[in-house]
Amino acid sequence: MSWKQELEKVVGNARKAAAEAAQWPPDFKKKLLGDIASRIEKKSAWLIAENRKDLKAGKVAGLSSAMMDRLTLSEKRIHAMAEGVRAVARLKDPIGKVQAKWTRPNGLKLQKVTVPLGVILMIYESRPNVTVECAALCLKSSNVAILRGGREAMASNRALATIFKESFKRYGLSPFQVNLVTTTDYAALDFLLEQEGRIDLVIPRGGENLIRRVVERSRIPVVKHYQGICHVYVDKKADLGKAVAITLNAKLQRPGVCNAMETLLVHQAVAEKFLRMLSAPLQQGGCEVRGDVATRCLIPWAKRAKAGDYGHEFLEKILAVRVVKGLDQALAHIEAHGSRHTDAIVTEDKKAAGTFKAKVDSSSVMVNASTRFSDGFEYGFGAEIGISTDKIHARGPMGLEGLTSYKYIVEGNGHIRS
Repeated sequence: MSWKQELEKVVGNARKAAAEAAQWPPDFKKKLLGDIASRIEKKSAWLIAENRKDLKAGKVAGLSSAMMDRLTLSEKRIHAMAEGVRAVARLKDPIGKVQAKWTRPNGLKLQKVTVPLGVILMIYESRPNVTVECAALCLKSSNVAILRGGREAMASNRALATIFKESFKRYGLSPFQVNLVTTTDYAALDFLLEQEGRIDLVIPRGGENLIRRVVERSRIPVVKHYQGICHVYVDKKADLGKAVAITLNAKLQRPGVCNAMETLLVHQAVAEKFLRMLSAPLQQGGCEVRGDVATRCLIPWAKRAKAGDYGHEFLEKILAVRVVKGLDQALAHIEAHGSRHTDAIVTEDKKAAGTFKAKVDSSSVMVNASTRFSDGFEYGFGAEIGISTDKIHARGPMGLEGLTSYKYIVEGNGHIRS
């Protein structure tokens, strides 16, 4: 069977499975997800063994340290995946919720009720945990998932998909509730992006080039963010102890993800004290600093920042630093160089915080908190299916609510329109 015949089969059966999933009661979905979580934990040794195949191939292929980090499965990460599935299972069911109801003067009764989107195509790179997060959220929201992961994670993703299908078999469900695309041919991706009317939404997660390619070729609505160029601004009235901790966490805790800080902005009034406090821990953490003239005067080992460093998504232990005259200049910098993903201010000044919250037009705005909290799990969504910097349908970290639509139920008693 050719890849095109295989995908025709997957897409056709996915639509049938979506009709089935839309009828699942909440308690059944909870039970199903609990079974999947238990299977993931029980098969952790096998998952790690399969993941080693991907890591070995990735090393030979010369994947970056950020990509290798995203690809790696450990006992801790597998346990976190299983707990993420359980957290999704515990969430309130989003389907069938009455958002509003009213009665018209003519007696017509109307309800606005949440419904599943249907079939969701997920396109992502090198992160096996995305396979689990996306599949779990789709099942909880009564949607069907078509997963197109990167070739670098194929062995890991095949193993995870097998676990889901084992649970489907146990409960007598269609095996097409979660579908893994095993061909990495770009023509296959183009084929999927043309399935308007059969696939309802596309969510790409990965680098800017991947996302732009999907947007350019898709005939289906796309939820996306192009880059995660996140800023932390340290105000003149910041608690510098908090500022150091937030800066180190935002940059170094996991630098290869989209909510890691890429640019640090520091008010000139506190720059000398703060940057001297920050210098040693950044250096000990293996972080390269690229700064303006003022920054390099205070951090002698910093490199000169080039124009392109501001507004660049490094996804590595590289940090662009700029000393600014004040809040207005920081806001102008974020407007000019940001990606509307996540930006943070560290300050004890409520007025400055209020101005920052009002004027920064990003999907998440943080006050005295690390940009790393911009995440569906951390927001209490149970898991995250993606992050959107658009302003329609969904914005910011997407959880269950982002995977639903609604319909109007109109009830009359022989009503006709005159």
